[in-house]
Amino acid sequence: MSDPRITSSIFTRGAVDLSTLRGPAPASTRPGTPPQGGPSNGTPGTPTAGGDTAIVDVTEATIQSEVLERSMAMPVIVFFGAAGFPESDEFAPVLERLNAEGAGTWVLARVDVQENPRIAQMFRVQGIPMVYAVVGGQPVDAFSGVVPEAQLRQWIQAVLKAGGVAVAEPEDPRLDEADDALMSGDLDAAEQAYRKILADAPADAAATAGLAQVGVARRVAGADPAAALAAAESAPDDVAAQLLAADIEVLSGLAEQAYARLVGLVRRTAGEDRETVRQHLVSLFSIAGPDDPAVASARRALASALF
Repeated sequence: MSDPRITSSIFTRGAVDLSTLRGPAPASTRPGTPPQGGPSNGTPGTPTAGGDTAIVDVTEATIQSEVLERSMAMPVIVFFGAAGFPESDEFAPVLERLNAEGAGTWVLARVDVQENPRIAQMFRVQGIPMVYAVVGGQPVDAFSGVVPEAQLRQWIQAVLKAGGVAVAEPEDPRLDEADDALMSGDLDAAEQAYRKILADAPADAAATAGLAQVGVARRVAGADPAAALAAAESAPDDVAAQLLAADIEVLSGLAEQAYARLVGLVRRTAGEDRETVRQHLVSLFSIAGPDDPAVASARRALASALF
């Protein structure tokens, strides 16, 4: 797991020693003891919402039970913030909403750094908002500042997996919109939507595949499939003709044939032409995905052709 902004984790530098926080938990906050006090309204150590939402406000008196001990049963994500700070005020509701979506799979522990400066000091908090993940009584990762929601979702998924929680991959509604635009033929809108997803999550396989499909659709627009395939047959070393033929074959459900066509072309070309063909073939691979057996076979053939 890593910081969603792709920076080195502060835990690799031994920044936090949670042993200083350990101590006898107050009786009212020990696991299995009902919380004391009135209605749920954000008071320290009590859930702020019912149902599957698990949000607690933490103080020095409750941090052992609500963070350390609770993290032995499920991941706890600790949010350090303070009212009146714009970034903190804007980011907190995002975490709260994702916690509600989590349906009780993780706890959101909120720490007001103004009211609990000693906790902030122990966690080496130097700016807000700051977020820690605690699993099994130990911190596993953290980040500071505001990150895009898509990256935050991926980070939380990684935290849950680190905590042994079986999670389903979340569906991104933006992907549905992009797919709808692609299917309707609005290639500009589809490309813009896929690129926006990839700006937040560069490794998103579905968006990568969608963007590759947009490229194929643009390249074959206006082409006569039969004529293009015939032209490629009569000019086996014409790079442009072979690339167009491969695109048509992919759209026709003949992906393996397209892969073989371009692997053969890689063998017969050199220099810039070879690199152009290789990149084109790799883009076609992304449409099917890395788990497709035909892609795996073609990748091995490509490696053989290159080396």
